[in-house]
Amino acid sequence: MKRVLVTGSGGFIGKNVVYNLIHKKNYKVFQYKRNSSHDDLIDILKRIDFIIHLAGVNRPDDDSEFIETNLNLTQYLCDLILKLNLKIPIIFTSSVHVEKSNPYGVSKQLAEESLVQYSKKSGAPIFIFRLPHVVGKWCKPNYNSVVATFCYNISHNIPIQIHDPNFLIEIVYIDDLIKTFIDIIFNKDNYSQHCTVPISYPVTVGALADILKSFKEDRKNFYIDQVGLGLLRVLYSTYISYYDPSMFSYVLEEHSDNRGVFSEIIKTKSSGQFSYFTVNIGETRGGHFHHTKTEKFLVVSGSARYQFSNIVTKEHYTICSDGNSPTIVESIPGWVHDITNIGDEKLIVFLWSNEVFDNNNPDTYVLNNEKN
Repeated sequence: MKRVLVTGSGGFIGKNVVYNLIHKKNYKVFQYKRNSSHDDLIDILKRIDFIIHLAGVNRPDDDSEFIETNLNLTQYLCDLILKLNLKIPIIFTSSVHVEKSNPYGVSKQLAEESLVQYSKKSGAPIFIFRLPHVVGKWCKPNYNSVVATFCYNISHNIPIQIHDPNFLIEIVYIDDLIKTFIDIIFNKDNYSQHCTVPISYPVTVGALADILKSFKEDRKNFYIDQVGLGLLRVLYSTYISYYDPSMFSYVLEEHSDNRGVFSEIIKTKSSGQFSYFTVNIGETRGGHFHHTKTEKFLVVSGSARYQFSNIVTKEHYTICSDGNSPTIVESIPGWVHDITNIGDEKLIVFLWSNEVFDNNNPDTYVLNNEKN
C-alpha cells in the first residue's frame, strides 16, 4: 500500500487528488490543511512513502503572502523532513509563472530551489510540474482561472469579458494531471526532476468562449458535439460541473397523436440522432421507407411486431421483439417498415438514426398512401 501525504488538500487540485486516491485500492491518504498542526505533520511524515505538495497561494490579499506561504511552507517542509532524517520523494506543483518576474512566479521559483536543495541533501527525488491552466470540477470561478470563470458565468447567464480573443492559453485537465502523479508514485525512476503532463490543449480565449457558449445553446436544440474526445471532452465535463442542482434536468419536446408520442433526445454533429417514441395498444407507426437513412430500434418496454416490405421485389419480412429480450432491429434503405404494438401495455421504443432529421429533406417516403 502506498501512503501519500497531500498538502493543500482543501484546494482545487488537492480535493481532486484526495477523492481520486481514496477511491483506489492500495492507497492510504494523509491530508495537510491550513489548520493542521506541527505535531500532526511530524506524525504523518514518519508514516508516509510520498508527498504531493500542492499547498500555496496564487491570489493573496497581500503580495507578502506569496513568500510566506509558497516559499516558507515549502522550506519548512523540507527542513522538517531532513531533521527527521527521512528520505521522502516529493511531487511539487509549480507554475509557468516562474518564467515571469511577478511576485507569484518569484515565490514559486524560490520554492523550487528549496526542493532542489532538499533533494541534494536527502537523496530523495523531486518532481516539479510548472503547470499552465489546470481545469476540471471544483476549480473556483472568478478567482484565477479564466476557464472556471467562463464556465460559471456562461452557465448562469452572466456576461463574460474578453480583452484579447486571440490570447493563447494552454489547458491541462485535472484527471490527466492526477494520472501522471499516480504513475510517478509507482514508476518514479522513469521521470526526471522537471515533469510535464503528456496531454495538454492550446486554445485561444475567443475559441474557448465560443465552445462554452455552444454547450449552452446545444442543450436548447438537443445537439451535442464530440464531447467524448480531446479538448471538447475536457471542457464539457468542466462546464457542466458548474451547474446548480436546479440545472441538472431539462424537458424534452413531445409530439403526440393517437398513436403515441415522439421525442428527440440528442442530435449529434456527425453521428445522427437519438430519439424515443411510444405506441399505444393496437396502434402502428411507420409505414414508410428511406433511400439513404438507416435506423436502429430497441424496445425497452412492451411487445412489438416489425413488418418490412422491399419496394422493388415486394418481399415481406416480420420480426417480433419485446422489452424482456433486448434486440436491435434495423431499418434498411429501400424497405418499407412499420412497428405495431401487439402487447397489452404501452410500447416504448428507443431509436437511433444515422442522420439528424431535416424537415426540408426528410428522406421519408410512403407507398400506396400508407400512413407515416
